[in-house]
Amino acid sequence: MSQTLAEKFYYLMKLGREFEIRCKEEYLKGNISGFLHLAIGEEAVHVGAVVGFGKGDLFCPYREHVLALARGIDPKLIMAELFGKATGVSKGKGGSMHLYEPKMDFYGGNAIVAAHIPHAVGAAYARKLMGEKAGVLCIFGDGATNNGTFFEAINMASLWEVPVLFLCENNYYAIGTHISRSSAIKEIHLKARDYMPTEVVDGMDVFAVYEAVLRAKAYIEEYGKPYFIEAITYRFEGHSMADKGDYRSPRELEMFKKRDPIKLLVERSLKEGWLT
Repeated sequence: MSQTLAEKFYYLMKLGREFEIRCKEEYLKGNISGFLHLAIGEEAVHVGAVVGFGKGDLFCPYREHVLALARGIDPKLIMAELFGKATGVSKGKGGSMHLYEPKMDFYGGNAIVAAHIPHAVGAAYARKLMGEKAGVLCIFGDGATNNGTFFEAINMASLWEVPVLFLCENNYYAIGTHISRSSAIKEIHLKARDYMPTEVVDGMDVFAVYEAVLRAKAYIEEYGKPYFIEAITYRFEGHSMADKGDYRSPRELEMFKKRDPIKLLVERSLKEGWLT
């Protein structure tokens, strides 16, 4: 770790946080319509994963604003997209859930839960057929792992031996349903362990996510096989702007906010002397 890396993490995570707060404000003013899913609280996973993975195809779910920012897409283009403008990154036709910039290998969000996972496997298979070592990063939520598409995709990735990193951001809730009520297997990584190497990481710690992704990318590119990471995280807002999130107790929310990923980043950076 270094001061340069800590500064980069802080910049991207703070940018993501402020961008999401502004999105919420504009939505409430009526300037943004349709669905809007905010990643406030999950910035460490998004920034740590994208920075750690570096170059390579990126497929992600509909909670994608911070992922796009971390990949380097201009915030103005993203906001224009949310406003439905032709100057938006998807020409105003995609909105919040369908950001798309192939020039930056950003193959964007998908409004259908788990639908992008087989797309990532196909992209990795294409890389393999072309003799390339470049891996593919596929990010999704815990709810996606209850979908049959998820199991079909990880099965094919393992069978075909393709270089794809599956990263599940487990925030405990599939919309408003707690994982204890939706999945017989509570430890998500166990769903993939018979197909590929897996690990669990603290998704509120950007350094931990970054290091795990570095290890995973080295593996998939050296061996040409898939890898699975479960990042334990938490969203501070509801599932979307249509969800108040009141199925969670104030005590639960406060407990996780004490581990705000930006706060943890600053505390460690000050301790190590990376930030002053």
